[in-house]
Amino acid sequence: MREYKSLSHTTWDCKYHVVFIPKRRKKVIYGSLRNYLGAIFHKLAGYKEIEIEEGHLRADHLHMCLSIPPKYAVSSIVGYLKGKSAIAIARQF
Repeated sequence: MREYKSLSHTTWDCKYHVVFIPKRRKKVIYGSLRNYLGAIFHKLAGYKEIEIEEGHLRADHLHMCLSIPPKYAVSSIVGYLKGKSAIAIARQF
């Protein structure tokens, strides 16, 4: 049986498949950056009450299955994850 989540007036199970690709699909996601990305995405997801159901990091892209509450627009969450992770990567590397 599916496990539904609930807010004060809603019951939901919203899952989205999100793919991030570096510019020109360069193979740059490896080594310490790969480990750092996993940690930063989990940290950012925790701030917005998002669950990363599943994720795969490849050298030239990454896939995530996100469980996003209906109180957030999907586009705003994807923009938040892309923006904040880009800032964190620029500061670290």
